Amino acid sequence: MKKPWGGRFKQSTDALMEKFSSSVAFDRRLYACDIEGSVAHCKTLAKAGILTRAEAGKIVSGLRKVLAEIESGKFEFDESLEDVHMNVERRLTQLVGPVGGKLHTGRSRNDQVCLDARLYLRRETAAVLELIVRLGKSLLGQARRNVDVVVPGYTHLQRAQPVRLAHHLLAHLEALLRDRERFADALKRIDVMPLGSAALAGSNYPVDRRYTAKLLGFPEVSHNSIDAVGDRDFAVEFVSAAAILMMHLSRFCEEIVLWSSAEFGFIELSDAFTTGSSIMPQKKNPDAAELVRGKSGRVYGHLMALLAMMKSLPLAYNRDLQEDKEAVFDTADTVKMSLAVMAGMVATARFKPPSPERLESEGFLTATEAADYLVLKGVPFREAHEIVGQTVAYCLQKGKPLARLSLAEFKAISPRFEADVFKCLSAEKSVDRKAVYGGTARKRVLEQIARLDKIFKSIEKRRGKSS
Repeated sequence: MKKPWGGRFKQSTDALMEKFSSSVAFDRRLYACDIEGSVAHCKTLAKAGILTRAEAGKIVSGLRKVLAEIESGKFEFDESLEDVHMNVERRLTQLVGPVGGKLHTGRSRNDQVCLDARLYLRRETAAVLELIVRLGKSLLGQARRNVDVVVPGYTHLQRAQPVRLAHHLLAHLEALLRDRERFADALKRIDVMPLGSAALAGSNYPVDRRYTAKLLGFPEVSHNSIDAVGDRDFAVEFVSAAAILMMHLSRFCEEIVLWSSAEFGFIELSDAFTTGSSIMPQKKNPDAAELVRGKSGRVYGHLMALLAMMKSLPLAYNRDLQEDKEAVFDTADTVKMSLAVMAGMVATARFKPPSPERLESEGFLTATEAADYLVLKGVPFREAHEIVGQTVAYCLQKGKPLARLSLAEFKAISPRFEADVFKCLSAEKSVDRKAVYGGTARKRVLEQIARLDKIFKSIEKRRGKSS
């Protein structure tokens, strides 16, 4: 069939070309954004005197009928019409007659699709921000319940020093809050109204772009028509923020997978967020965590695809830009589902900390405490490090933890050890000596919980004012 904008074309589009160029299979999800933008554009045309009040009313009524048909499932998308915009416009014209053809006055699909993408990402970014808060509250709740639980802290996945479990969980929450800041900041670049830029040079009609922006809730309008239709920085930035977020979620999930194993045994996940084995009846697999970990690579791929797509595009609009949709849609879906699943998984998890005896008998977690003990006795730190290293080597040879050495054994390694050395070998006491701001001491962890609780209350308060 011929393209609906015919005229220039003598031949029908090849069926393969129609299928190859069609985007309606995936961009149909923009229907609500497209209709919202069209309603605002229609009202702007009426304000400019390009449409009569009666014409505008008829078109707006028709657009609302199209929206109702789509949402009720009665609307049938026609892939030969290429995209969501043409599908909506054709049905509008069927409903209201030739006046429907006036709706496209003063705009191009170039600025129309950019507007739809921005409206869509504004909504999706708001949803992501909400879900980050939900996961953050799950983490904060677990931290509050586990303030007095001490676990090994790791570097190089080797036991390093004891830390409060709450302190460890709050580390993940700090990363999440940075993610929230990134998305909130990206929203400033998303929240720009491009309509009125038309194909690339701007509109010939006296449309009030700021009026359109006000109708759609945009605080800003684009400043350059060429940039407005050729720019996809806002989409790249959204996916970039999503990739960093997924990296943080994946790191946390890696720990959950490790901690839920028998070798660690620090956490038990709810049955609701695990699965069994088809052959091994004893298995309880942390599939939710593994899937989030796996999906991080999917989002990375979308980011690379967008960057590769954009890197050689001349200004202004190019059809390549159609390829941003699936990457952005799938990224938004993946991030939202991952955050929601993790919020549930974290909230319902049960932590199983190692006993104080196990902490002190495995991994020499308080070796640094012993070195600091010597420093406070006047031994230079490098010398103290060497002495405690020799002590650990002796323990390994004898098969003993530090806390089970006798004073005589300590003194045989260094006469600087005294009877009070045993006071610094408790994991429980070790954490409370880390009283520097940001440390794992109980009072510092409680300070951070209070600070974070205040942040979430502030977010809730701002959200209440804006709703």
